[in-house]
Amino acid sequence: MFLASKLFWLLAQPLSLIFVLLVLSFLFAAAGLKSLNRFLSGLAVILLFLTLFTSTGTVALQVLENRIPRPVSLPSDLSCIIILGGAFENEVIARRGGIELNQAGDRFVEGLRLAQAHPSARILVSGGDGSFSGQYDGDAKTSETFFSTFGIAPERLIREATSRTTFENAANTKQLLEQNGLSNCALITSAFHMPRSVGLFRKLGIDVTPWPVDYRTSGDAALGPDFSQPSLNAQLTTTAMREWTGLLAYFISGRTHVLFPQ
Repeated sequence: MFLASKLFWLLAQPLSLIFVLLVLSFLFAAAGLKSLNRFLSGLAVILLFLTLFTSTGTVALQVLENRIPRPVSLPSDLSCIIILGGAFENEVIARRGGIELNQAGDRFVEGLRLAQAHPSARILVSGGDGSFSGQYDGDAKTSETFFSTFGIAPERLIREATSRTTFENAANTKQLLEQNGLSNCALITSAFHMPRSVGLFRKLGIDVTPWPVDYRTSGDAALGPDFSQPSLNAQLTTTAMREWTGLLAYFISGRTHVLFPQ
């Protein structure tokens, strides 16, 4: 399932899909099927314009980010802080050493802040190696170095180092919470990823307080043309499409109760 989802997304993300449409249009043209050629090439141009030169991706991502707001505060008796992986550049770390955070680094920066504010809470980091090769340390392993660097005692950390998907994050975390007798937990992940994560945790009967981070939109963007940042627009569209696809896939497969958890 993991490899299938990786391969599917390799072809389904916007720029890859546009490339596939153009290749098919050229093949249809070579076969003399001009109507199909015009249709597919026109569709590719429309998708390319929407991806690069409009705020479509920004608005689609913003809807996800606005779905589950961050609460004013967390319970004072918080017993556990769950952090979903995906924030370390583990391939770079394997080659160069050190600690390298990517755009989702807020997950661990905020996790560190909450760990300092709630010194009695355990820290459960869920994240294995999600690469095709499977030869790098996952976020759970790398996090040990990260937290110890900032003075967090190693015994507070619970590492879940085998998961490669969000579903595996939730399922494996449930087992560790039960083994350690933990409840009343905060869940930290990117804001756009929170609806799917909360849906999975609820389906498995895990009650968490969502604590979204890593916001990538202003929260009040409007749909329209945007010629100022095509590369960023493409990135936001890709992220949004991937998350909406994940929501749909998990709902259809019965892994969440509803399509768009709140």
